[in-house]
Amino acid sequence: MNAVSAPLGPLDRLAERAETLAGAWAARARASTTVGRERALLRLCGVGGLDAAGRPLAWSVVDRYLAGRRGRLGSGLLLPFAMGLVEYDLQPQRLALDVASGAVDLGMEAELLRESDRRAVAEEEARRLAAAAIDRIDANRTARRELLDVLGDPQRPWIGMTLADPDIDAALTAARRALDSGVDLVQVAVPIGRELADRLRDAGLEAPVWRPRDGEGASAEADHAPTGSQRALTALRRHLDEIAAQRRNYVRLAAIPPPLGGPELAVVAAFERVDVADADVMTEIVGGRVAPERALADHAFAHSLLARAGVIVSLSAGPLVVAPDLASGVPSDPATRAGRALALQALSVAIARGNGLSADQLIIGAMPSWLVGESQPAARAAAEVAIRRTLFAGMSLTFEEPPGDMRRSATETWSAIVAAIAPSGPTGGLILLRASLDSDRAATRARLTARVTAELEGSLTRPELSGLALDHARSTVTAAVATLELLADHGWRSVLGDPPDGQDQVRLGADSVAERTETFDPFAAALAAVG
Repeated sequence: MNAVSAPLGPLDRLAERAETLAGAWAARARASTTVGRERALLRLCGVGGLDAAGRPLAWSVVDRYLAGRRGRLGSGLLLPFAMGLVEYDLQPQRLALDVASGAVDLGMEAELLRESDRRAVAEEEARRLAAAAIDRIDANRTARRELLDVLGDPQRPWIGMTLADPDIDAALTAARRALDSGVDLVQVAVPIGRELADRLRDAGLEAPVWRPRDGEGASAEADHAPTGSQRALTALRRHLDEIAAQRRNYVRLAAIPPPLGGPELAVVAAFERVDVADADVMTEIVGGRVAPERALADHAFAHSLLARAGVIVSLSAGPLVVAPDLASGVPSDPATRAGRALALQALSVAIARGNGLSADQLIIGAMPSWLVGESQPAARAAAEVAIRRTLFAGMSLTFEEPPGDMRRSATETWSAIVAAIAPSGPTGGLILLRASLDSDRAATRARLTARVTAELEGSLTRPELSGLALDHARSTVTAAVATLELLADHGWRSVLGDPPDGQDQVRLGADSVAERTETFDPFAAALAAVG
Protein backbone atom coordinates (compact mmCIF):
# COMPACT_ATOMS: atom_id res chain seq x y z
CA MET A 1 0.00 0.00 0.00
CA ASN A 2 1.13 3.50 -0.82
CA ALA A 3 -0.06 6.13 1.65
CA VAL A 4 0.59 9.64 2.89
CA SER A 5 -0.83 11.38 5.96
CA ALA A 6 -2.10 14.75 4.74
CA PRO A 7 -4.66 16.01 3.98
CA LEU A 8 -6.99 13.00 4.38
CA GLY A 9 -5.77 11.91 7.80
CA PRO A 10 -3.22 9.39 9.07
CA LEU A 11 -3.26 7.09 6.06
CA ASP A 12 0.36 6.13 6.62
CA ARG A 13 -0.50 4.88 10.11
CA LEU A 14 -3.52 3.01 8.75
CA ALA A 15 -1.37 1.25 6.14
CA GLU A 16 1.29 0.38 8.72
CA ARG A 17 -1.24 -1.01 11.20
CA ALA A 18 -2.92 -3.12 8.50
CA GLU A 19 0.34 -4.58 7.25
CA THR A 20 1.52 -5.37 10.78
CA LEU A 21 -1.67 -7.22 11.68
CA ALA A 22 -1.83 -9.01 8.33
CA GLY A 23 1.78 -10.12 8.65
CA ALA A 24 1.20 -11.51 12.13
CA TRP A 25 -1.76 -13.56 10.93
CA ALA A 26 -0.29 -14.61 7.59
CA ALA A 27 2.58 -16.74 8.86
CA ARG A 28 0.24 -18.89 10.94
CA ALA A 29 -2.31 -19.09 8.11
CA ARG A 30 0.27 -20.31 5.59
CA ALA A 31 1.48 -22.91 8.11
CA SER A 32 -2.05 -24.30 8.55
CA THR A 33 -4.33 -26.55 6.58
CA THR A 34 -8.11 -26.91 6.48
CA VAL A 35 -10.61 -29.43 5.19
CA GLY A 36 -11.32 -26.95 2.38
CA ARG A 37 -7.66 -26.88 1.41
CA GLU A 38 -7.50 -30.69 1.42
CA ARG A 39 -10.57 -30.89 -0.82
CA ALA A 40 -8.97 -28.36 -3.15
CA LEU A 41 -5.77 -30.44 -3.34
CA LEU A 42 -7.82 -33.46 -4.39
CA ARG A 43 -9.45 -31.35 -7.10
CA LEU A 44 -6.01 -30.28 -8.28
CA CYS A 45 -5.11 -33.96 -8.51
CA GLY A 46 -8.05 -34.62 -10.83
CA VAL A 47 -10.85 -35.62 -8.45
CA GLY A 48 -14.25 -34.20 -9.36
CA GLY A 49 -17.94 -34.89 -9.64
CA LEU A 50 -20.09 -36.88 -7.23
CA ASP A 51 -19.77 -40.18 -5.38
CA ALA A 52 -22.23 -43.07 -5.72
CA ALA A 53 -24.54 -41.46 -3.16
CA GLY A 54 -24.64 -38.15 -5.04
CA ARG A 55 -22.34 -36.28 -2.64
CA PRO A 56 -19.37 -34.18 -3.82
CA LEU A 57 -16.59 -36.70 -4.28
CA ALA A 58 -13.73 -34.63 -2.86
CA TRP A 59 -15.85 -33.90 0.20
CA SER A 60 -16.62 -37.60 0.68
CA VAL A 61 -12.94 -38.61 0.49
CA VAL A 62 -11.79 -36.00 3.01
CA ASP A 63 -14.74 -36.70 5.30
CA ARG A 64 -14.10 -40.45 5.34
CA TYR A 65 -10.35 -40.05 5.92
CA LEU A 66 -10.87 -37.66 8.83
CA ALA A 67 -13.96 -39.33 10.33
CA GLY A 68 -13.33 -39.64 14.05
CA ARG A 69 -9.64 -38.86 13.53
CA ARG A 70 -9.30 -35.08 13.39
CA GLY A 71 -5.65 -35.48 14.31
CA ARG A 72 -5.04 -36.60 10.74
CA LEU A 73 -5.84 -33.16 9.32
CA GLY A 74 -2.45 -31.66 10.17
CA SER A 75 -0.55 -34.28 8.17
CA GLY A 76 -2.85 -33.82 5.17
CA LEU A 77 -4.32 -36.15 2.62
CA LEU A 78 -1.98 -35.70 -0.35
CA LEU A 79 0.72 -38.25 0.49
CA PRO A 80 -1.68 -41.04 1.60
CA PHE A 81 -3.67 -40.44 -1.59
CA ALA A 82 -0.51 -40.53 -3.73
CA MET A 83 0.52 -43.71 -1.95
CA GLY A 84 -2.84 -45.25 -2.82
CA LEU A 85 -2.46 -44.33 -6.49
CA VAL A 86 0.84 -46.18 -6.63
CA GLU A 87 -0.25 -49.17 -4.52
CA TYR A 88 -3.45 -49.87 -6.45
CA ASP A 89 -2.30 -48.55 -9.86
CA LEU A 90 -5.41 -46.40 -10.21
CA GLN A 91 -6.27 -43.01 -11.64
CA PRO A 92 -7.23 -40.31 -9.10
CA GLN A 93 -10.96 -40.38 -9.90
CA ARG A 94 -11.17 -44.16 -9.52
CA LEU A 95 -9.24 -44.19 -6.27
CA ALA A 96 -11.41 -41.38 -4.89
CA LEU A 97 -14.56 -43.36 -5.68
CA ASP A 98 -13.13 -46.43 -3.93
CA VAL A 99 -12.21 -44.37 -0.87
CA ALA A 100 -15.65 -42.77 -0.74
CA SER A 101 -17.33 -46.19 -0.91
CA GLY A 102 -15.11 -47.63 1.82
CA ALA A 103 -13.36 -50.11 -0.48
CA VAL A 104 -9.99 -48.41 0.20
CA ASP A 105 -8.83 -47.11 3.56
CA LEU A 106 -6.28 -44.32 3.14
CA GLY A 107 -5.34 -44.79 6.78
CA MET A 108 -3.51 -47.94 5.71
CA GLU A 109 -1.66 -45.97 3.03
CA ALA A 110 -0.68 -43.42 5.67
CA GLU A 111 0.93 -46.23 7.65
CA LEU A 112 3.01 -47.22 4.64
CA LEU A 113 4.55 -43.74 4.62
CA ARG A 114 6.52 -44.73 7.72
CA GLU A 115 8.75 -46.78 5.42
CA SER A 116 11.31 -44.49 3.80
CA ASP A 117 11.32 -46.25 0.43
CA ARG A 118 7.50 -46.23 0.19
CA ARG A 119 7.40 -42.57 1.23
CA ALA A 120 9.90 -41.69 -1.50
CA VAL A 121 7.61 -43.32 -4.09
CA ALA A 122 4.59 -41.42 -2.75
CA GLU A 123 6.47 -38.11 -2.83
CA GLU A 124 7.47 -38.68 -6.43
CA GLU A 125 3.85 -39.40 -7.39
CA ALA A 126 2.72 -36.25 -5.54
CA ARG A 127 5.28 -34.19 -7.46
CA ARG A 128 3.96 -35.63 -10.71
CA LEU A 129 0.38 -34.69 -9.77
CA ALA A 130 1.47 -31.17 -8.80
CA ALA A 131 3.37 -30.69 -12.05
CA ALA A 132 0.36 -31.82 -14.12
CA ALA A 133 -1.95 -29.44 -12.25
CA ILE A 134 0.41 -26.48 -12.64
CA ASP A 135 0.78 -27.22 -16.36
CA ARG A 136 -2.99 -27.05 -16.74
CA ILE A 137 -3.16 -23.79 -14.76
CA ASP A 138 -0.38 -22.24 -16.83
CA ALA A 139 -2.04 -23.34 -20.06
CA ASN A 140 -5.24 -21.52 -19.12
CA ARG A 141 -3.32 -18.40 -18.13
CA THR A 142 -1.57 -18.47 -21.51
CA ALA A 143 -4.87 -19.03 -23.32
CA ARG A 144 -6.34 -15.93 -21.65
CA ARG A 145 -3.37 -13.82 -22.72
CA GLU A 146 -3.53 -15.08 -26.29
CA LEU A 147 -7.26 -14.48 -26.56
CA LEU A 148 -6.83 -10.96 -25.22
CA ASP A 149 -4.14 -10.35 -27.85
CA VAL A 150 -6.39 -11.63 -30.63
CA LEU A 151 -9.79 -10.28 -29.54
CA GLY A 152 -8.74 -7.15 -27.68
CA ASP A 153 -9.67 -5.94 -24.21
CA PRO A 154 -12.71 -3.69 -23.70
CA GLN A 155 -11.88 -0.19 -22.52
CA ARG A 156 -12.14 0.34 -18.78
CA PRO A 157 -14.18 0.69 -16.79
CA TRP A 158 -15.68 -2.66 -17.70
CA ILE A 159 -19.44 -3.00 -17.40
CA GLY A 160 -20.39 -6.11 -15.46
CA MET A 161 -23.69 -7.78 -14.61
CA THR A 162 -24.58 -10.46 -12.07
CA LEU A 163 -26.61 -13.41 -13.36
CA ALA A 164 -29.28 -14.41 -10.83
CA ASP A 165 -30.52 -17.49 -12.69
CA PRO A 166 -29.86 -20.60 -10.54
CA ASP A 167 -29.87 -23.04 -13.49
CA ILE A 168 -27.15 -22.89 -16.13
CA ASP A 169 -29.59 -23.28 -19.00
CA ALA A 170 -31.37 -20.04 -18.06
CA ALA A 171 -28.03 -18.40 -17.18
CA LEU A 172 -26.68 -19.03 -20.70
CA THR A 173 -29.68 -17.21 -22.14
CA ALA A 174 -29.30 -14.36 -19.64
CA ALA A 175 -25.59 -14.07 -20.44
CA ARG A 176 -26.32 -13.72 -24.15
CA ARG A 177 -28.91 -11.03 -23.42
CA ALA A 178 -26.52 -9.13 -21.13
CA LEU A 179 -23.63 -9.29 -23.58
CA ASP A 180 -25.83 -8.20 -26.48
CA SER A 181 -26.66 -5.10 -24.43
CA GLY A 182 -22.96 -4.21 -24.16
CA VAL A 183 -21.81 -5.88 -20.92
CA ASP A 184 -18.10 -6.86 -20.72
CA LEU A 185 -18.26 -9.21 -17.72
CA VAL A 186 -20.83 -11.58 -16.24
CA GLN A 187 -20.73 -12.72 -12.63
CA VAL A 188 -22.25 -15.82 -11.05
CA ALA A 189 -22.53 -17.11 -7.51
CA VAL A 190 -21.22 -20.57 -6.64
CA PRO A 191 -23.81 -22.67 -4.75
CA ILE A 192 -23.06 -23.56 -1.14
CA GLY A 193 -20.98 -26.68 -0.57
CA ARG A 194 -21.79 -29.76 1.46
CA GLU A 195 -19.67 -28.65 4.41
CA LEU A 196 -21.40 -25.28 4.72
CA ALA A 197 -24.85 -26.84 4.34
CA ASP A 198 -24.15 -29.33 7.12
CA ARG A 199 -22.68 -26.71 9.43
CA LEU A 200 -25.61 -24.33 8.92
CA ARG A 201 -28.10 -27.08 9.70
CA ASP A 202 -26.14 -28.09 12.79
CA ALA A 203 -26.31 -24.48 13.95
CA GLY A 204 -30.07 -24.40 13.40
CA LEU A 205 -29.76 -22.06 10.42
CA GLU A 206 -31.30 -22.29 6.97
CA ALA A 207 -29.12 -23.93 4.33
CA PRO A 208 -30.35 -23.03 0.83
CA VAL A 209 -29.58 -26.00 -1.40
CA TRP A 210 -29.95 -25.96 -5.18
CA ARG A 211 -32.55 -28.29 -6.67
CA PRO A 212 -32.80 -29.07 -10.41
CA ARG A 213 -35.84 -27.54 -12.04
CA ASP A 214 -38.46 -29.64 -13.76
CA GLY A 215 -39.39 -29.20 -17.38
CA GLU A 216 -38.02 -29.57 -20.85
CA GLY A 217 -35.33 -27.65 -22.63
CA ALA A 218 -32.43 -27.96 -20.22
CA SER A 219 -29.00 -27.90 -21.77
CA ALA A 220 -27.60 -31.37 -22.31
CA GLU A 221 -24.08 -30.02 -21.90
CA ALA A 222 -24.79 -28.61 -18.44
CA ASP A 223 -27.19 -31.42 -17.39
CA HIS A 224 -29.34 -29.28 -15.06
CA ALA A 225 -26.24 -28.03 -13.23
CA PRO A 226 -26.41 -25.09 -10.82
CA THR A 227 -25.02 -21.98 -12.45
CA GLY A 228 -21.85 -21.70 -10.35
CA SER A 229 -20.84 -25.37 -10.39
CA GLN A 230 -17.69 -26.45 -12.20
CA ARG A 231 -19.70 -28.21 -14.91
CA ALA A 232 -21.78 -25.11 -15.46
CA LEU A 233 -18.78 -22.77 -15.44
CA THR A 234 -17.18 -24.92 -18.13
CA ALA A 235 -20.29 -24.51 -20.29
CA LEU A 236 -20.54 -20.79 -19.52
CA ARG A 237 -16.87 -20.19 -20.33
CA ARG A 238 -17.29 -21.85 -23.73
CA HIS A 239 -20.46 -19.84 -24.37
CA LEU A 240 -18.75 -16.56 -23.50
CA ASP A 241 -15.78 -17.35 -25.74
CA GLU A 242 -18.11 -17.94 -28.68
CA ILE A 243 -19.81 -14.58 -28.10
CA ALA A 244 -16.44 -12.87 -27.64
CA ALA A 245 -15.28 -14.18 -31.03
CA GLN A 246 -18.40 -12.71 -32.66
CA ARG A 247 -18.08 -9.28 -31.06
CA ARG A 248 -14.26 -9.13 -31.27
CA ASN A 249 -13.79 -8.30 -27.60
CA TYR A 250 -12.76 -10.61 -24.79
CA VAL A 251 -15.55 -11.37 -22.30
CA ARG A 252 -14.71 -11.91 -18.64
CA LEU A 253 -16.28 -14.42 -16.28
CA ALA A 254 -16.44 -13.68 -12.54
CA ALA A 255 -17.46 -15.95 -9.67
CA ILE A 256 -18.36 -15.48 -6.01
CA PRO A 257 -17.79 -18.42 -3.65
CA PRO A 258 -19.93 -19.17 -0.60
CA PRO A 259 -18.35 -19.12 2.86
CA LEU A 260 -15.84 -21.99 3.30
CA GLY A 261 -15.65 -22.32 -0.50
CA GLY A 262 -12.59 -20.20 -1.33
CA PRO A 263 -9.98 -22.94 -1.91
CA GLU A 264 -12.21 -24.99 -4.19
CA LEU A 265 -13.32 -21.96 -6.21
CA ALA A 266 -9.64 -21.08 -6.69
CA VAL A 267 -9.07 -24.49 -8.29
CA VAL A 268 -12.13 -24.15 -10.51
CA ALA A 269 -11.10 -20.62 -11.49
CA ALA A 270 -7.62 -21.83 -12.44
CA PHE A 271 -8.89 -24.86 -14.38
CA GLU A 272 -11.90 -23.27 -16.13
CA ARG A 273 -10.38 -19.84 -16.93
CA VAL A 274 -12.54 -17.79 -14.60
CA ASP A 275 -11.16 -14.26 -14.92
CA VAL A 276 -12.29 -12.63 -11.68
CA ALA A 277 -12.82 -14.35 -8.33
CA ASP A 278 -14.12 -12.89 -5.11
CA ALA A 279 -11.65 -13.82 -2.34
CA ASP A 280 -12.29 -11.39 0.50
CA VAL A 281 -11.23 -12.89 3.82
CA MET A 282 -12.68 -10.11 6.00
CA THR A 283 -16.11 -10.29 4.39
CA GLU A 284 -16.10 -14.05 4.96
CA ILE A 285 -15.23 -13.60 8.65
CA VAL A 286 -17.66 -10.76 9.41
CA GLY A 287 -20.48 -11.39 6.97
CA GLY A 288 -20.11 -15.15 6.51
CA ARG A 289 -19.59 -15.97 10.20
CA VAL A 290 -16.53 -18.10 9.43
CA ALA A 291 -13.96 -18.65 12.16
CA PRO A 292 -11.04 -16.26 11.55
CA GLU A 293 -8.36 -18.99 11.70
CA ARG A 294 -10.24 -21.07 9.13
CA ALA A 295 -10.87 -18.14 6.77
CA LEU A 296 -7.27 -16.92 6.94
CA ALA A 297 -5.86 -20.38 6.22
CA ASP A 298 -8.32 -21.00 3.36
CA HIS A 299 -7.46 -17.69 1.72
CA ALA A 300 -3.70 -18.15 2.12
CA PHE A 301 -4.04 -21.18 -0.16
CA ALA A 302 -6.65 -19.65 -2.48
CA HIS A 303 -4.72 -16.42 -3.02
CA SER A 304 -1.50 -18.23 -3.93
CA LEU A 305 -3.35 -20.37 -6.47
CA LEU A 306 -5.20 -17.40 -7.98
CA ALA A 307 -1.93 -15.47 -8.21
CA ARG A 308 -0.35 -18.28 -10.22
CA ALA A 309 -3.41 -18.56 -12.47
CA GLY A 310 -3.44 -14.84 -13.28
CA VAL A 311 -6.99 -14.45 -11.95
CA ILE A 312 -8.07 -10.98 -10.86
CA VAL A 313 -9.15 -11.02 -7.21
CA SER A 314 -12.11 -8.91 -6.15
CA LEU A 315 -12.24 -7.41 -2.65
CA SER A 316 -15.24 -5.55 -1.28
CA ALA A 317 -15.25 -2.01 0.12
CA GLY A 318 -15.30 -3.64 3.54
CA PRO A 319 -18.08 -5.38 5.49
CA LEU A 320 -20.61 -3.49 7.59
CA VAL A 321 -19.54 -3.80 11.25
CA VAL A 322 -22.32 -3.09 13.74
CA ALA A 323 -21.31 -5.24 16.74
CA PRO A 324 -19.85 -2.24 18.64
CA ASP A 325 -23.13 -0.35 18.12
CA LEU A 326 -25.18 -3.29 19.38
CA ALA A 327 -22.96 -3.55 22.45
CA SER A 328 -23.23 0.15 23.28
CA GLY A 329 -26.86 0.55 22.26
CA VAL A 330 -25.95 3.71 20.36
CA PRO A 331 -25.84 3.79 16.54
CA SER A 332 -22.62 5.11 15.06
CA ASP A 333 -22.35 7.90 12.52
CA PRO A 334 -21.63 7.20 8.82
CA ALA A 335 -17.93 8.07 9.05
CA THR A 336 -17.38 5.63 11.93
CA ARG A 337 -19.09 2.80 10.06
CA ALA A 338 -17.17 3.72 6.90
CA GLY A 339 -13.95 3.72 8.91
CA ARG A 340 -14.56 0.20 10.21
CA ALA A 341 -15.20 -0.97 6.65
CA LEU A 342 -12.05 0.77 5.41
CA ALA A 343 -9.97 -0.83 8.18
CA LEU A 344 -11.12 -4.31 7.22
CA GLN A 345 -10.66 -3.59 3.52
CA ALA A 346 -7.09 -2.48 4.26
CA LEU A 347 -6.54 -5.79 6.08
CA SER A 348 -7.99 -7.77 3.13
CA VAL A 349 -5.67 -5.96 0.72
CA ALA A 350 -2.60 -6.46 2.94
CA ILE A 351 -3.38 -10.16 3.37
CA ALA A 352 -3.92 -10.68 -0.35
CA ARG A 353 -0.66 -8.89 -1.17
CA GLY A 354 1.16 -10.95 1.44
CA ASN A 355 -0.23 -14.12 -0.14
CA GLY A 356 1.36 -13.29 -3.48
CA LEU A 357 -1.17 -11.16 -5.36
CA SER A 358 0.20 -8.09 -7.15
CA ALA A 359 -1.50 -4.68 -7.11
CA ASP A 360 -2.64 -5.05 -10.74
CA GLN A 361 -4.32 -8.36 -9.83
CA LEU A 362 -6.58 -6.70 -7.28
CA ILE A 363 -9.84 -4.88 -7.93
CA ILE A 364 -11.34 -3.32 -4.83
CA GLY A 365 -14.63 -1.80 -3.76
CA ALA A 366 -14.69 1.98 -4.13
CA MET A 367 -17.31 2.70 -1.47
CA PRO A 368 -19.74 0.79 0.77
CA SER A 369 -23.11 0.27 -0.93
CA TRP A 370 -25.07 1.49 2.09
CA LEU A 371 -23.48 4.94 1.76
CA VAL A 372 -26.03 6.03 -0.86
CA GLY A 373 -28.73 5.90 1.83
CA GLU A 374 -26.94 8.40 4.06
CA SER A 375 -27.24 12.17 4.10
CA GLN A 376 -25.24 13.96 1.40
CA PRO A 377 -24.06 10.69 -0.16
CA ALA A 378 -22.23 12.28 -3.09
CA ALA A 379 -19.87 14.21 -0.85
CA ARG A 380 -19.23 11.16 1.32
CA ALA A 381 -18.67 8.97 -1.76
CA ALA A 382 -16.15 11.47 -3.12
CA ALA A 383 -14.26 11.16 0.17
CA GLU A 384 -14.35 7.35 0.03
CA VAL A 385 -12.95 7.27 -3.49
CA ALA A 386 -10.25 9.84 -2.69
CA ILE A 387 -9.11 7.78 0.30
CA ARG A 388 -8.84 4.60 -1.74
CA ARG A 389 -7.08 6.25 -4.69
CA THR A 390 -4.39 7.38 -2.26
CA LEU A 391 -4.23 4.40 0.09
CA PHE A 392 -4.43 1.75 -2.63
CA ALA A 393 -2.58 3.50 -5.43
CA GLY A 394 -2.26 1.35 -8.56
CA MET A 395 -5.34 -0.77 -7.82
CA SER A 396 -8.56 -0.69 -9.82
CA LEU A 397 -11.86 0.27 -8.22
CA THR A 398 -15.23 -1.45 -8.42
CA PHE A 399 -18.46 0.53 -8.23
CA GLU A 400 -21.12 -2.00 -7.26
CA GLU A 401 -24.80 -1.21 -7.67
CA PRO A 402 -26.71 -1.25 -4.36
CA PRO A 403 -28.63 -4.47 -3.60
CA GLY A 404 -32.19 -4.85 -4.78
CA ASP A 405 -33.68 -4.48 -1.30
CA MET A 406 -32.71 -0.79 -1.30
CA ARG A 407 -35.15 1.73 -2.72
CA ARG A 408 -35.10 2.49 -6.43
CA SER A 409 -34.04 6.04 -5.66
CA ALA A 410 -30.83 4.63 -4.15
CA THR A 411 -29.90 3.06 -7.48
CA GLU A 412 -30.60 6.29 -9.33
CA THR A 413 -28.53 8.21 -6.78
CA TRP A 414 -25.74 5.68 -7.11
CA SER A 415 -25.65 6.06 -10.92
CA ALA A 416 -25.39 9.84 -10.65
CA ILE A 417 -22.64 9.59 -8.02
CA VAL A 418 -20.59 7.15 -10.10
CA ALA A 419 -20.81 9.43 -13.12
CA ALA A 420 -19.56 12.34 -11.02
CA ILE A 421 -16.69 10.75 -9.08
CA ALA A 422 -15.54 7.52 -10.71
CA PRO A 423 -12.06 7.65 -12.25
CA SER A 424 -11.65 6.51 -15.85
CA GLY A 425 -9.03 4.23 -17.35
CA PRO A 426 -7.42 1.38 -15.41
CA THR A 427 -8.25 2.88 -11.99
CA GLY A 428 -11.96 2.87 -12.83
CA GLY A 429 -11.91 -0.89 -13.17
CA LEU A 430 -15.52 -2.09 -13.07
CA ILE A 431 -19.09 -0.86 -12.84
CA LEU A 432 -20.95 -3.91 -11.57
CA LEU A 433 -24.71 -4.10 -12.02
CA ARG A 434 -27.00 -6.43 -10.14
CA ALA A 435 -29.30 -8.79 -12.05
CA SER A 436 -31.98 -6.92 -13.96
CA LEU A 437 -35.02 -7.84 -15.99
CA ASP A 438 -34.19 -4.88 -18.22
CA SER A 439 -30.49 -5.57 -18.88
CA ASP A 440 -30.52 -3.37 -22.00
CA ARG A 441 -31.53 -0.28 -20.06
CA ALA A 442 -29.21 -1.03 -17.14
CA ALA A 443 -26.20 -1.59 -19.39
CA THR A 444 -26.96 1.52 -21.45
CA ARG A 445 -27.14 3.60 -18.27
CA ALA A 446 -23.83 2.16 -17.04
CA ARG A 447 -22.14 2.78 -20.39
CA LEU A 448 -23.33 6.38 -20.33
CA THR A 449 -21.96 6.71 -16.79
CA ALA A 450 -18.59 5.41 -17.97
CA ARG A 451 -18.57 7.88 -20.89
CA VAL A 452 -19.28 10.79 -18.55
CA THR A 453 -16.47 9.79 -16.17
CA ALA A 454 -14.03 9.50 -19.08
CA GLU A 455 -14.90 12.95 -20.38
CA LEU A 456 -14.59 14.55 -16.96
CA GLU A 457 -11.35 12.76 -16.13
CA GLY A 458 -9.75 14.03 -19.30
CA SER A 459 -11.11 17.54 -18.94
CA LEU A 460 -10.78 18.39 -15.25
CA THR A 461 -7.91 18.54 -12.79
CA ARG A 462 -8.44 16.04 -10.01
CA PRO A 463 -10.34 18.09 -7.40
CA GLU A 464 -9.26 18.47 -3.78
CA LEU A 465 -11.73 17.63 -1.04
CA SER A 466 -13.24 20.33 1.13
CA GLY A 467 -16.26 20.84 3.36
CA LEU A 468 -18.24 17.75 4.31
CA ALA A 469 -16.21 15.49 1.98
CA LEU A 470 -12.94 16.40 3.70
CA ASP A 471 -14.50 16.09 7.17
CA HIS A 472 -15.89 12.67 6.25
CA ALA A 473 -12.52 11.52 4.88
CA ARG A 474 -10.60 12.54 7.97
CA SER A 475 -13.16 11.05 10.35
CA THR A 476 -13.26 7.83 8.32
CA VAL A 477 -9.50 7.38 8.36
CA THR A 478 -9.34 8.17 12.09
CA ALA A 479 -12.06 5.57 12.77
CA ALA A 480 -10.21 3.04 10.60
CA VAL A 481 -7.00 3.46 12.59
CA ALA A 482 -8.94 3.12 15.85
CA THR A 483 -10.58 -0.09 14.56
CA LEU A 484 -7.22 -1.68 13.77
CA GLU A 485 -5.83 -0.65 17.16
CA LEU A 486 -8.80 -2.27 18.89
CA LEU A 487 -8.29 -5.41 16.81
CA ALA A 488 -4.64 -5.54 17.83
CA ASP A 489 -5.41 -4.99 21.52
CA HIS A 490 -8.67 -6.89 22.01
CA GLY A 491 -8.82 -9.37 19.15
CA TRP A 492 -11.76 -10.30 16.98
CA ARG A 493 -14.39 -9.56 19.61
CA SER A 494 -13.82 -5.84 18.90
CA VAL A 495 -15.49 -6.22 15.48
CA LEU A 496 -17.46 -9.45 15.88
CA GLY A 497 -18.88 -8.70 19.33
CA ASP A 498 -19.71 -11.09 22.15
CA PRO A 499 -22.55 -13.64 21.97
CA PRO A 500 -25.59 -13.14 24.19
CA ASP A 501 -25.24 -14.44 27.74
CA GLY A 502 -25.37 -18.20 27.94
CA GLN A 503 -25.05 -18.70 24.17
CA ASP A 504 -22.19 -19.83 22.01
CA GLN A 505 -21.27 -17.66 19.06
CA VAL A 506 -21.60 -19.51 15.77
CA ARG A 507 -18.21 -19.33 14.02
CA LEU A 508 -18.21 -21.77 11.12
CA GLY A 509 -15.24 -24.04 10.58
CA ALA A 510 -13.44 -23.42 13.87
CA ASP A 511 -12.84 -27.17 14.30
CA SER A 512 -11.61 -27.79 10.75
CA VAL A 513 -8.26 -26.00 10.70
CA ALA A 514 -4.97 -27.39 12.02
CA GLU A 515 -1.29 -26.57 12.01
CA ARG A 516 0.43 -28.50 9.26
CA THR A 517 2.71 -31.23 10.55
CA GLU A 518 3.69 -32.52 7.10
CA THR A 519 6.44 -30.38 5.62
CA PHE A 520 6.40 -31.98 2.15
CA ASP A 521 4.21 -29.82 -0.11
CA PRO A 522 4.95 -29.90 -3.85
CA PHE A 523 2.01 -27.62 -4.61
CA ALA A 524 3.27 -24.84 -2.34
CA ALA A 525 6.66 -24.90 -4.05
CA ALA A 526 5.08 -24.88 -7.52
CA LEU A 527 2.66 -22.05 -6.72
CA ALA A 528 5.44 -19.93 -5.30
CA ALA A 529 7.47 -20.30 -8.50
CA VAL A 530 7.27 -17.60 -11.16
CA GLY A 531 4.94 -18.68 -13.94
